[in-house]
Amino acid sequence: MYRITTDSACDIKPHLLKEWGVAYRPLTLKFEDEDRILSDDGVDVGQFYERMKQGGVAKTQAVNVEGFLSLFDPILQAGEDILHLGFSSGLSTTYNSARLAAAQLSEKYPERTILTLDTLQASAGFGLIVYLTAMKQKEGASLREAYDFAADISPRTCAWFTVDDLVYLKRGGRISPAAAFVGNALGIKPVMHVDDEGHLINRFKVRGRKTAVASLADQYGNLAVDPEGGVVFISHASADKDVAELSSLLSSRYGAKVALVTDVGPVIGSHSGPGTLALFFIGKQR
Repeated sequence: MYRITTDSACDIKPHLLKEWGVAYRPLTLKFEDEDRILSDDGVDVGQFYERMKQGGVAKTQAVNVEGFLSLFDPILQAGEDILHLGFSSGLSTTYNSARLAAAQLSEKYPERTILTLDTLQASAGFGLIVYLTAMKQKEGASLREAYDFAADISPRTCAWFTVDDLVYLKRGGRISPAAAFVGNALGIKPVMHVDDEGHLINRFKVRGRKTAVASLADQYGNLAVDPEGGVVFISHASADKDVAELSSLLSSRYGAKVALVTDVGPVIGSHSGPGTLALFFIGKQR
């Protein structure tokens, strides 16, 4: 028996993680003008993005070692092993906290096995790996088989993003104030992806939101291993119309069906802002 564990940066709703048999710990955040610490999984995303539009700036915090010790210990005590799938180490120290907690508990429970994997992914790209691995577990995969499966698909999990307002990338230091000002004035939209090292990088820029949405569909056509039958996730931050447009493009061009639409959670959205749209699938490469 083993349990799959993860963290809330996978942007999968708690009720779905529970349905999949996955336990997790949430990251936290707080707005600059208040001391109240918020749990990533306990924030109304609509209200969160409205507050960002009003100028609110949120700072995020990784899960610490103690957070994962409290998650892992009861599972091990109950006689189960653990497969932990973690948020990209290229974007957060959360995975390292899980790794350190696993090392501590391996000494306490030498008869148990704890395997940890840095997915080098974020948001529902990370969530897609969690989902597919959980399905493998339900099909009867052993702990080692599930780990090997997750390790195999992680380098081929594609995550393509675009954002609507460059001010949020400017706040995070990803672009200069001048570039944000000029880009917004000209309607420039970046198209980004999560690279092989788990970093969110800018790949190219296009003019206009509609072109940016179409560019995500283009990447699906270029990279998807199984364009018609592959599992596709979309995440977004208050961008329902763009989700509908992207889903329609994927269907009409490739016969693809979107398996899950989910919100970009507050931790990821703190850095990308309202209007973020992201597409996730298994590709030939990232």
